[in-house]
Amino acid sequence: MAGEVMPRVPLGSEPPDGAALQHSPWRKRPDLSSVLEQIERFLANSGVEQGPWAVVAFAGGIAAWFVGANPWEWLGFIAGCMAVSLAALALFSGDGRHPYLRRALAVLGLAAAAGCALVWAKSAMVGAEPLVRVQVAQLDATVLSRQEQPAEQRVRLLLATRDPEMGRAIRVRLNLDQERDLPGLAEGAHLRLRARLVPPAAPMLPGGYDFARTAWFSGLAATGSVLGPVTVLEPGGGGWTAALQRGLSQHVRAQLTGSPGTIAAAFASGDRGAIAEADDAAMRDAGLTHLLSVSGLHVSAVVAAGYFLALRLLALFPWLALRLRLPLVAAAVGASAGIGYTLLTGAEVPTIRSCIGALLVLAALAIGREPLSMRMVAVAAFVVLLFWPEALVGPSFQMSFAAVIAIVALHGSAPMKAFNAPRDEPWWARLLRNLSGLLLTGVVIELALLPIGLFHFHRAGVYGALANVIAIPLTTLATMPLIALGLLFDLAGLGAPFWWLAGKSLELLLALAHWTAAIPGAVTMMPSMGRATFALFLCGSLWIALWQSKVHLLGLVPIALGLLALGQVRTPDILISGDGRHIGITGEAEGELLVLRDSRSDFARDNLTESAGMNGETRLVDDWPGARCNRDYCLAVLRRGGRAWMVLLARGTDYAVERELAAACERSDIVVAARYLPRSCQPRWIKADRRMLDQTGGVTIDLERRQITTVAEQQGQHGWWRPPAQAPRKAPGMVAPAATGAPPGL
Repeated sequence: MAGEVMPRVPLGSEPPDGAALQHSPWRKRPDLSSVLEQIERFLANSGVEQGPWAVVAFAGGIAAWFVGANPWEWLGFIAGCMAVSLAALALFSGDGRHPYLRRALAVLGLAAAAGCALVWAKSAMVGAEPLVRVQVAQLDATVLSRQEQPAEQRVRLLLATRDPEMGRAIRVRLNLDQERDLPGLAEGAHLRLRARLVPPAAPMLPGGYDFARTAWFSGLAATGSVLGPVTVLEPGGGGWTAALQRGLSQHVRAQLTGSPGTIAAAFASGDRGAIAEADDAAMRDAGLTHLLSVSGLHVSAVVAAGYFLALRLLALFPWLALRLRLPLVAAAVGASAGIGYTLLTGAEVPTIRSCIGALLVLAALAIGREPLSMRMVAVAAFVVLLFWPEALVGPSFQMSFAAVIAIVALHGSAPMKAFNAPRDEPWWARLLRNLSGLLLTGVVIELALLPIGLFHFHRAGVYGALANVIAIPLTTLATMPLIALGLLFDLAGLGAPFWWLAGKSLELLLALAHWTAAIPGAVTMMPSMGRATFALFLCGSLWIALWQSKVHLLGLVPIALGLLALGQVRTPDILISGDGRHIGITGEAEGELLVLRDSRSDFARDNLTESAGMNGETRLVDDWPGARCNRDYCLAVLRRGGRAWMVLLARGTDYAVERELAAACERSDIVVAARYLPRSCQPRWIKADRRMLDQTGGVTIDLERRQITTVAEQQGQHGWWRPPAQAPRKAPGMVAPAATGAPPGL
């Protein structure tokens, strides 16, 4: 009753028993033991497979190392996980209760700690220290590999050489103009050349592509370009696989000219270097770019073809069928075909990953197990992460396994099993049902890949599911078999009809890609969503996929939170590259990004527009009425949050008179410059000059929220992140001889 006071219980007294308990203050007090019992019952009745969750914990430990800022945080994470695991074993092992909970905490804790320790150890062992600064040097080098890129009119060389300054052994990747290519310039050749070496680039802007991290785990200390002619000191013979790959690519392009030939060469040999930029962009915007890289689809098609052909052909001979276990022999043939195709196409990490998955499926078929199960996907993911833990944070790994997990989860669900169950129906009804299932599978895959595409590329294809319904069957059932038949019959000089048919199928594929990409709204552009939002989507998707009971619907909660967070993502008002040369301003020109200067680099322009969530259209600040510019400076007035922001942008190379610059800085809210500014330049809020950008890297600014996001805050103390070396500074107040560009008046 209202106004009643709960009787006070003396300290140390025992709780009442019997009927008095229902009126006791202990009646609804939470009890740890009952909570543990409820968790134990939930785990016992959920029917969950523990193997996939252990792999998720292993991957979570790897992710924690990338997210952690320094060794103390990494050690703390490992220690915390080990403490949870040991506590579970110590607290619950004595009485034998809670076996599911004990096993779950112990295994998940150990798996997460092992994942963090593994990637930390690999980083320490294989990480390549980048060059300190840009250098132009004479090099004596050995060619490790070469990749021909006719579309770019260049050859890309991977070289083993020595650091020109420190003398340590390093690996560098250089671009050589195609016209300077030489006959003996193959794998194993010894060269002498002059090159411009650049340290691997950190992300240009927050959320951008981190090539420095990729180079660190790939053993690359620098990239760059060859200057002048190359001297071949000793010609190389080239590896047989590389020579076979190049010869196969050239043969395919000789049989099929134009764009179909370049796509066919990519299917047959993994060589994408000849694909035109327009075709590559159309395939990307149509959601079909996965067809161009040799990965799961291609390897699976080759392995499946080898398996079923061997099974059918061997079954024609009763003597063999009675004496051999045909599924086992067919699995061996399929495995040989997959391994050979992987080696032939260059044995890139995505191809090896796909080959491992296909081999596990073959092993399951050979021993009579379910080939497509979540446990099998978990084993494949664990094997890949064991050897390449850094692959976890790359889009290739995430998209591959997200697609496979979506397929397995969808087709393992009870409604889908009922939909696909055999039934007595006309052929046209069965065809419509299969097409509907294929379309539904495509839609589910696109939904699974949507947050990954937005996080890594700031874009997502809207009509990719529809395009893939046509493109995937066309590629696997027509194009690839026709290319294989063309190559086979070329041995007798009879492959022309098959090449003609393959060309027509590829023309259809390219027409589909260009048509889909040209549809208004085919591509959704969005600024970077942030790690926390991306984690919500991943956690929710994994929860839905891995639980087998109705509790999997709880995964919709983090996905809903992710959607809410995604709706709050704002386009940055100002984007500044790490070198201060490339600056973008949003929200002023309708559908266009204002830039400080024209850039000859597509990379710089694409990074600015993608980070701004725009479609690539740019406009010079000079042409915008809200800015006043001279040769060396631009003054832009941006109205955000009910006030006007004065932004002073330095774009010249000459130094202004310090007194004039100081006065202009004092009246500005933000000053941006690619060089060091004197300390007398004190704007009201931010001075993003070389001194600041050397420490922060690229910067995005949200004026309304007064929020600054930097590249450095997302890097931590990992080996690949190094602030740019400090260049010698001129004394404050120094004026260049031609210093005529005073800041515009405010």
